[in-house]
Amino acid sequence: MTTTAAATAAPKSYSTIQIALRKLRRHKAAMVSLAFIVLMLLVALLAPLIAPHDPNAQDLAGVYGRPSASYPLGQDDLGRDLLSRLIYGSRVSLMVGFAVAVASTLVGTLMGLLAGFFGGRTDSLISRFIEFMLCLPDIPLLLVISGIIASSDKAFIVNLRQNLGPSSSVVIIITIFVVFGWMGTARLVRGEVLRLRNLEYVDAARALGASNNRVMWRHLAPNLLGIVVVSATFAVGGAILGEAALSFLGFGIQPPVSSWGNMLSNAQEVVLQYPWLPFYPGLAILFTVLAFNFLGDGLRDAFDPRARH
Repeated sequence: MTTTAAATAAPKSYSTIQIALRKLRRHKAAMVSLAFIVLMLLVALLAPLIAPHDPNAQDLAGVYGRPSASYPLGQDDLGRDLLSRLIYGSRVSLMVGFAVAVASTLVGTLMGLLAGFFGGRTDSLISRFIEFMLCLPDIPLLLVISGIIASSDKAFIVNLRQNLGPSSSVVIIITIFVVFGWMGTARLVRGEVLRLRNLEYVDAARALGASNNRVMWRHLAPNLLGIVVVSATFAVGGAILGEAALSFLGFGIQPPVSSWGNMLSNAQEVVLQYPWLPFYPGLAILFTVLAFNFLGDGLRDAFDPRARH
């Protein structure tokens, strides 16, 4: 056999990412979920073009108006178009979800990487702090903190609310969720780094004189991609659901900014008389969170080395 023929007959090698993508494409639920997520992102980006009305425009003559040709999903307690508010609400809910997921994943990855790589006192200190944060009752604490910040007269908070206007509640909610949302990723990354740091390729890099920074960021961090991506995907759905819960209780995104959560909150007192008011934002939350969870399941299977063949 010639050299050319041997090269032709050699099996084609694939990178970890290529293998994961091939497996993900075979996961039907994940692909359907990905298509739905892309659709929701397009709706959020094109909201000014596809929303039939101004989401904050009030029509007091049409308070609690039923679905009609002009208002396909009906009107709320101030006569605002429910469809337009649902479309604009996707912007806020998805922005909160993605911002919280990215920020908390970055913080968790850094903390887990430091704890797992250095071990000893560093690992002990970070691990005890993670355990302390996990012991806190997150939902009651979130309610208390968001309520305090919303009514605070401290100069910093007042300036923030004045400078950001109605969007200040969005920034505050994102910050609170990041502070209380990075620990799960940190524990996952720490466990993976503890496994990876004893492998032969890490010892070889050290033997060649690689510094700690180079070993962490050039040899360990790239191998954490799968676990980090899966964690971030689940975090998006969790943040959307958490924002909806806080807004439903009146401590989340504040009007006039529209989010799916505060749309539910506005409808809670009239749910029996006007059931379509909570139905559509609830459906949007349900399908979006399910989509991110199914996508997370697909990514977890795709990056699982035990199921690679």
